[in-house]
Amino acid sequence: MLIGLLRPLLVRYAIARPNARSAHTAPTPQGGGMAVVGTVVLAGWLGAAALGSEGPTALGFGPGSSFAVDVAGWWRMWTALGAAVLVGVVGAVDDIRPLPPLPRLALQIIAVGIAVSALPDGARVLPWIPLALERLLLVVGGAWFVNLTNFMDGMDWMTVAETVPVTAALSLFWFFGAVSAPAGILMLALLGAILGFAPFNKPVARLFLGDVGSLAIGLLVAYGLFDLASRGGLAAAVILPLYYIADSGLTLVWRLRRGDRVWEAHRHHFYQVAVARGFTVREVLARVAVTNVALACFAAASLWQGSAALSAVDIALSAGVVALLLRDLARGRPATEPR
Repeated sequence: MLIGLLRPLLVRYAIARPNARSAHTAPTPQGGGMAVVGTVVLAGWLGAAALGSEGPTALGFGPGSSFAVDVAGWWRMWTALGAAVLVGVVGAVDDIRPLPPLPRLALQIIAVGIAVSALPDGARVLPWIPLALERLLLVVGGAWFVNLTNFMDGMDWMTVAETVPVTAALSLFWFFGAVSAPAGILMLALLGAILGFAPFNKPVARLFLGDVGSLAIGLLVAYGLFDLASRGGLAAAVILPLYYIADSGLTLVWRLRRGDRVWEAHRHHFYQVAVARGFTVREVLARVAVTNVALACFAAASLWQGSAALSAVDIALSAGVVALLLRDLARGRPATEPR
């Protein structure tokens, strides 16, 4: 419904026109992320209302369960949502009139800092280092994750293929108590919003997320991963986004060695190379989606095995699966293989 209401404005003011770095060939409206963020805000409010006050009791969950949302939980959820809206507004402005890199990055760091402040009291992701240093690393890592999510949103349905398995896994982990209620509600709301957006972004896309969507999605997913890590699921939090981290990280290193302006758009990600070397968009997406489902299974295994040694094995196996995917994408389709 929101996409239907917003589409005339997006067609008029937010058209993405093809250029040398584009994967599309026709002018296409962008900014569909505004509908995604709006839906998450509404669904998050409804979910927290249902699980707050007498909600958990009415649904069969006691006030002390991982489903209950108390006053502090409301505050954390709305703080994280506010941070997502802030970074989304920065992205919306950048979609219409590109911002200089430094002010844009500064605003993103502020938004991530707000989201990190919404983690539960006493939550520790890296308990073996000082709290101030841990929070600094989370802000820097979160800002990086927000931007890599934006960089990876360069193909129809790519964000869908990544975000749906990750948010579905985090929502399931909430059900088993591995994620807090505020983060779990946001992940479930984001999962539904992405599924609602997916038909409009199906190849060949009729609508793009735009920076307003990719940046906000990156921040919300980062918040969910930080929450998972703070509750003893550090290995799972590393495993879930491993494909995005590997593809964007290796590409970034390669571009830095070439002396490229790494903040500018490009077509050197592994999934983009795969299309240039003969794979169809759907073939790439199928490989990415299957890999992400496998990563979600490894992340779940690391949570329920309850062993640091076995979690290390899960991380190693996940890295191997991602390495096989990247090798497949980098090679492309052999010249002798028919489409």
